[in-house]
Amino acid sequence: MSIKPKFKIAVVQMNSGDDTKKNLSSAESLIEAAAADGAKLVVLPEYSSYLSDHNITGHAEPIDGEIISFFRNKAKELNIYLHCGSFIEQSEQPSKAYNTSVLIDSSGRVVSCYRKIHLFDVYVPNQVNIKESNSYKAGNKIVTAETELGCFGFAICYDLRFPELFRALTDRGAGLIFVPAAFTLYTGKDHWEPLLRARAIENQVYVAAPGQFGVHPDHKTCFGGSMIIDPWGTVIARASEGVGYAAATIDWALQDKFREAVPSLKHRVLTSDNNTA
Repeated sequence: MSIKPKFKIAVVQMNSGDDTKKNLSSAESLIEAAAADGAKLVVLPEYSSYLSDHNITGHAEPIDGEIISFFRNKAKELNIYLHCGSFIEQSEQPSKAYNTSVLIDSSGRVVSCYRKIHLFDVYVPNQVNIKESNSYKAGNKIVTAETELGCFGFAICYDLRFPELFRALTDRGAGLIFVPAAFTLYTGKDHWEPLLRARAIENQVYVAAPGQFGVHPDHKTCFGGSMIIDPWGTVIARASEGVGYAAATIDWALQDKFREAVPSLKHRVLTSDNNTA
């Protein structure tokens, strides 16, 4: 497959809530604006179509349901690749759903699906009390996608704290890794950007990280901070406060240049406790 040497990507920052129709309308406007700005790949944040703790499984749909069909039609109409961020996917267990990313190509075809592996079960007294596993099932597959734009790796939000996932994606050829998120304000202000830049630097990959922003139902506040990071760890695009998007150019030759200058991926030495001098 011939890979395009450069293309423009946009990460969309949303303020999704418990009204799916309103959320999709907002997403549509932002996708269209990014595409009009020249983006060939548009990436939405986690829970782009529904963000609430109320009746989660009641809003779950299959991959061939109305939500993904909406995104497929929009990708085809605009002739772009579109990453839905994540949506609530029906599982085989009625009481729980999957938190699932879907990548769609410019013909409207579903390229890859990824179910979030690491569930956010975190309690910080007086700040954060979320137990995602009450309503969601964890995925168990590492996912990459080979496309005409390049090889992409998938992660969602809390996955960011697990560097072994990002190294596995890199080892499978991913040159750009998606991290759609609804990062809490309390953790996001201190951890979001340092972790994103670390994952980019240690794997010498591009990172596309669209986030939810502001106050949401159930008294949740998300950090936002949507950004695109290059393989040197430089933030090359950042969304402003509020709803909007940030865009930048992915340049695979630049990634090659960085990897040649500092060939850390080639210099890895795997050690074992069983080794003796």
